[in-house]
Amino acid sequence: MKYKETEEQLKAWYRETENAQWRSPAALKALYPSASIIAENRVVFNIKGNKYRLVVRVNYAYGIVWIRFIGSHHDYSLINVAKI
Repeated sequence: MKYKETEEQLKAWYRETENAQWRSPAALKALYPSASIIAENRVVFNIKGNKYRLVVRVNYAYGIVWIRFIGSHHDYSLINVAKI
């Protein structure tokens, strides 16, 4: 794992997401109030006190979540979140 210090938080997020039934951005925000809802069904999660970012794409109708990016806050600033 590239960012070893994020392992436990990412594993916890994964377990919660596996059991989640997000049918809308509002349902997701109810569990993760600090998550940012972005265009094209992208969601940005702060990891490790906002030192890292996790970007996912969510298909709310089918309950599918695709991880699009995991990286440092600096690396995040170099990507186009709506396109990744």
